[in-house]
Amino acid sequence: MRKVTAHLFSSLDGIVSAPHLFQFDAFGEEEGAAMGKALAPIDEAVMGRIAYQEWADYWPSATDGGFEEFINPLRKHVATTTLSDPLTWENSSVIDGDLVDFVRTLKEGEGGEIMLVGISVIRQLFLAGLVDALSLTIHPVVAGTGTRLFPEGSDVTRLELIDSQITSLGNAMLTYRLKG
Repeated sequence: MRKVTAHLFSSLDGIVSAPHLFQFDAFGEEEGAAMGKALAPIDEAVMGRIAYQEWADYWPSATDGGFEEFINPLRKHVATTTLSDPLTWENSSVIDGDLVDFVRTLKEGEGGEIMLVGISVIRQLFLAGLVDALSLTIHPVVAGTGTRLFPEGSDVTRLELIDSQITSLGNAMLTYRLKG
């Protein structure tokens, strides 16, 4: 069975949207090495529409010398009710049908790890019990406003810590799975 993973950058107050606004001064060699290690076994991605549109606007023409070489050729499945095939970003297609069912079937197939991208996709699949590892890089900053992975009013959900690292820049890199 394939492993489904998700990674988000977070502020101390739990904001996971727009991390470029708070992580720029707290991402160094340790964080980069951990990211490289986490990306190595991935061979497919499941993305939400918003994340897809933001990334599709940037990564196909990016020349940052790293992540674009990983993400552009990767097979990308997009959860959307408003976009249709063919999608413009290479190796991207719309998920036909229910997201949870699609990921459950994908997980049961052959291949490497499956990466999740997009807050609502991660939330939905995590709560459905399909995420094997949820990694958060918590930056030493209070963002103040933005979207949280689990908004106020969410049900109590117990997690189990499966890995942790504190970096020299003060980031807490924590990986969890559902408890039980």
